[in-house]
Amino acid sequence: MNNPQIPLSSTIKPPIGIVTVSDRASRGEYQDLGGPAILEYLQDVLLTSFEPQLVVIPDEQSLIESELCRLADEEHCSLIITTGGTGPAARDITPEATEAVCQKMMPGFGELMRKVSLEKVPTAILSRQTAGIRNNSLIINLPGKPKAIAECLDVVFPAVPYCIDLLEGPYWETNPERLIAFRPKQK
Repeated sequence: MNNPQIPLSSTIKPPIGIVTVSDRASRGEYQDLGGPAILEYLQDVLLTSFEPQLVVIPDEQSLIESELCRLADEEHCSLIITTGGTGPAARDITPEATEAVCQKMMPGFGELMRKVSLEKVPTAILSRQTAGIRNNSLIINLPGKPKAIAECLDVVFPAVPYCIDLLEGPYWETNPERLIAFRPKQK
């Protein structure tokens, strides 16, 4: 168990799961833009080194559930971010897969992401992004468009490092010139 008040040494690189859910990208018919956008965002925002676990899988609920469980339980990713599969189409089932593997849902993440997205485009109301907790892992579902990924992460990420602290995960430091993580003041 990591002490959430002590930053990780530079030799330890905790894993972060990055999952693109896309039938076409998984078949190689479409270039995955979502996973790389998440990775670029994390590299820009986090000062703490991490080991990305990039995965591209089709829109199959059993595969999504299996991959989320593997990343959380076997790879010990304290943070898993998905992109894609959050719309209303029949094959969009990422939120259902997330809910199926989580013990606790974190609806505030989805509410805030939709709020900021609605300021940009009226169809954001169709997005069903959400977040949940599986054991010691925070799983966040994002939309598939790279621009929307950054917009959504900008509004929720200030709370992510403290959430990871509460889950007894690694201490994530953010680049204060880019984003300031909120942690309550200690008495």
